[in-house]
Amino acid sequence: MIRVLAPLLCMILLTGCIQKIAVNVTSGLFAHGIDALFAEPDLEIAEVAVMSNLKLLEGFHRADPGHKDLLEILAMGYASYSLGFLEETQPERASLFYLRARDYGYKLLETTGAFKDGIPEKEADFKERLKKIKKSELPGLFWTAFAWSGWINLNRDNPQAVFELGIVKAMMNRVLELDESYFFGGAHLFWGSIDGSIPKMLGGDPEKAKNHFEKAIELSDEKFMIAYVYYAQFYAATTLNEELFDELLNKVLEAPHDIQPGYELMTSVAKARAQRLMDRRDDLL
Repeated sequence: MIRVLAPLLCMILLTGCIQKIAVNVTSGLFAHGIDALFAEPDLEIAEVAVMSNLKLLEGFHRADPGHKDLLEILAMGYASYSLGFLEETQPERASLFYLRARDYGYKLLETTGAFKDGIPEKEADFKERLKKIKKSELPGLFWTAFAWSGWINLNRDNPQAVFELGIVKAMMNRVLELDESYFFGGAHLFWGSIDGSIPKMLGGDPEKAKNHFEKAIELSDEKFMIAYVYYAQFYAATTLNEELFDELLNKVLEAPHDIQPGYELMTSVAKARAQRLMDRRDDLL
């Protein structure tokens, strides 16, 4: 019996090793593929490519569930896909994909020392763990919070979403503490959107929003066009500043597609959103 089982066991172990080697090699290739996707200016090509590649990566994730690079790409990929292609036209689908991105982010956080025992259910415990997150672990923190905030934004009438906002705020504050420039000042865009979209009587603060947007623009060397779109939507529009609204959106619409080399896709997404805001100008101002 031992002579029969031993070769079988060796084959199983060898197969598992080969799978992990294949995942390690392929994840490196897909990292380059993600770079190529971010550099794609055509939205239709990018949309098709993103979904097909994410599904393929999910297959590799099943072969190696704890692979950090795969988890980061999946969390970032599904969150970015929701923002760029679904949020404005298919909010229900966007909500589902934001949650999928958040769940991959959870798995990535669980590879850190702070969350090695799992994600705490109590808000106070979760916030306490955030203090132990290191700068090298920022991707898991940021993309989990980004995806979570995207879901909250699309479900503001859901009491659970309102309750969970406090956790996401704590996460984004930790991002600011560790590296405020991460992903072109993404945490500043979050806070600008929060402070600018909530009425003053409920705790909003337009001037804080303005400062966050201007800081994000500064951190990206004035090249991350999404920052201008959010600035127009969550500050200029809410304060009825027509001149600033036009100035910000025209800057996006007139910017060359390669203003931020390697991130042409984000520029194209910003241009599309800027045009839709311009089309709604009379309703917003």
